[in-house]
Amino acid sequence: MEKCDKCGNAYERTFKVILSMKTYTFDCFECAIGMLAPICQSCGTQIIGHGMESGEDFYCCAGCARVRGVTVLQDHVPQD
Repeated sequence: MEKCDKCGNAYERTFKVILSMKTYTFDCFECAIGMLAPICQSCGTQIIGHGMESGEDFYCCAGCARVRGVTVLQDHVPQD
């Protein structure tokens, strides 16, 4: 049995995630999210949805990006 990289639990149904050429082992999605999900640079929320990026920074929404001075991101882009 392999151990979860986040909590150390030995579990027979672990799964692996490859991110940036590094392989991680987890026993549940909660541990994977807790270890790998990016953090919003404004409010500190772990981003488990699409999120937004500006340069090297991640944001959970355009409102949080605006708080940090990033004005080019939009939550909803108007349809033509």
